[in-house]
Parts: sequence; C-alpha cells; structure tokens
Amino acid sequence: MGKKVAAKNDLPVHKIIMVGSGGVGKSALTLQFMYGDFIEEYDPTKADSYRKKCTLDGTECFIDILDTAGQEEYAAIRDNYYRSGEGFLCVFSICEQESFENTQEFRDQICRVLDDEEIPFVLVGNKADLSHLRKVGTKDGEARAKQWKCTYIETSAKTKQNVDECYNTLMRAIRTKKEAGGAGGKGGGKAKASGKKGGCLLL
Repeated sequence: MGKKVAAKNDLPVHKIIMVGSGGVGKSALTLQFMYGDFIEEYDPTKADSYRKKCTLDGTECFIDILDTAGQEEYAAIRDNYYRSGEGFLCVFSICEQESFENTQEFRDQICRVLDDEEIPFVLVGNKADLSHLRKVGTKDGEARAKQWKCTYIETSAKTKQNVDECYNTLMRAIRTKKEAGGAGGKGGGKAKASGKKGGCLLL
C-alpha cells in the first residue's frame, strides 16, 4: 500500500508567474485553468496565488500560479515575485497593440532580475474569441516568440481555447530545464529527457 501512495511533498512543483498589462485576461486565464470558470468582470488589486495537482504527460505534479495583477508598478515587489518563479506566461490581448508592445518590457525585466536569457517562457495572445477586433496579427506574435526562442500560443479564456495547452507547454519547459540542471531544483522525475536546452520550444 505504501508504494502506491506518494507523499505530496515528493511530487515536483512547477512555479509559474503570470505577467502582462492590465486587462489582458491574466486572471481570467488562471481561473479558467484552475476551476473551469470564465470570470468576465474580475479586478484584482493584489497578487493571488493558486496551487493545483496536475498530471503532465502521465506524471503527477503540482502547479503553483502567481497572478501579479495590480503589482506591476511596485518594482521591489515585482522583482521578488520574478525571483520566485521558474517559468513565465507573458500575456497580451490580440485586440490591444499596446499590450503586445509591453511584453518586451516584461521580458527584459525578467531576464534582468534573473540574469538568465533561457528562462522557461510562453508568449500568450489572449482574447482569440474576439478575432474581429484583432489588432495584433498571429505572425507578429510568432515573430516575437521566435526572437525570444519560446512558444507562442493564442488563447481564449472565455471559450477555453488552448488554455490548458499554454500552462502544460510552460510546465514542460520548466521540467526540461530542471532535468538539465538549469533550475537546480527537483526535476520531473520519470519524464523523458529531451536533450534540448532550457527555455521554451517553438511549436
């Protein structure tokens, strides 16, 4: 019996930080992933953290998600959040050009704080259900992701399009980096080693 029941603390924990401009749907994506609910009117004023037990490629693990909503203007707090993360979902709205432009600043800040150019990262274009209001082309997102050597995924927190995929993609990148020794943490255990360098993989 003891062999079948793994202690909670034995499971790998993948720590994800949500970053992006206000109003792009960071919290909506998180709540959709955590609970399967779409919350249209959600205005957080402080950081919220969530934990969920997942099965990633047949291996159980925990995902820790920190939604930094409302904290971006406080540099000291923001930098501490960044240091606690193992991977980042950088979210913009495909309906808002400025939110896309701001992703570069978030990326630069994270690389500066962590002093690492190969951080597990996924660039997320949210609000794909509002494609008739699109201001940022798919090719623009793909080009930026290629520049960053990471994955670009378009999502809809409302319809759940690619929501699970963006979190799972980032967890795989975190796991790969841990296995390579880049994070110095506990790796994904039985997961297959890809032999690729840390950072996100382009789809």
